[in-house]
Amino acid sequence: MAGTRQRTGDRGRAPRRGRAARLARVALVLLALAVLGASALWLSLPDSAPLATRAPATTALIEQRRTEASLSGKPFRPDYRPVTLDRISPRLQRAVVASEDASFFGHSGFDWEEIRNATAQNWKAGRTVRGASTITQQLAKNLWLGTERSYLRKAREALLTVKLERSLGKRRILTLYLDVAEWGDGVFGAEAAAHRWFGVGARDLSAAQASVLAAMLPAPRRAALAPAPRWLALRARRILGLLERNGTVAPDQAPAARADLERLLAAPPVLPSDAEEEPPEDR
Repeated sequence: MAGTRQRTGDRGRAPRRGRAARLARVALVLLALAVLGASALWLSLPDSAPLATRAPATTALIEQRRTEASLSGKPFRPDYRPVTLDRISPRLQRAVVASEDASFFGHSGFDWEEIRNATAQNWKAGRTVRGASTITQQLAKNLWLGTERSYLRKAREALLTVKLERSLGKRRILTLYLDVAEWGDGVFGAEAAAHRWFGVGARDLSAAQASVLAAMLPAPRRAALAPAPRWLALRARRILGLLERNGTVAPDQAPAARADLERLLAAPPVLPSDAEEEPPEDR
């Protein structure tokens, strides 16, 4: 009787061991396919190394806007003037980093803490209310991907982010981002933006002007001044506050900078109901 139970138990375990082995083989095959797919995708992506010494002649976003304008029968004359970082005001550099990617100089392309926080907040809200893209990710999107949304695009963006971080230093990544970012219809880069919005060069931007430009980045084609929309006024005031706290604006300069900002915005004071106002979607 005992021998019968032993043989029956062995027969029961054998199919389970067989299923486990088959599942393990399937998992290995899927893993190998995923590795091969990622490798093929990596090899198909553009080489970012040449960007270490020269600015791109154009970008995916510029060409996307060109196509959109053509389809709608509108003229398109992009103002794109790439410059070196020493020709961009440190006020704008710090305003953009503070507002877009505060951990930029400390991460390797992805801010995992911000990703976790954004995921939790978006899950709680049941919709996307907060992004977590770093400056490097945004640069990859602007340079090569445009505003297309798909899982494949996100995968390409992630790999391109790794490529950028491997081949370029942080200062070069920041330079390129400031040179290609969209700042209005047909306006690309800090130099063109400074001239378009304030009639000055990028190196001459004041703290208030830098705060406004940084505030525009989530929705540049929805931006306006005198009066500014509430979302833009709210963001610009917050960013100027960040510049005061990080020492970019000295305490004795802060009152004049705030007055300059209010003159540029010509917008009503922030109301309690505006506290969570987000910029409109701008694709």
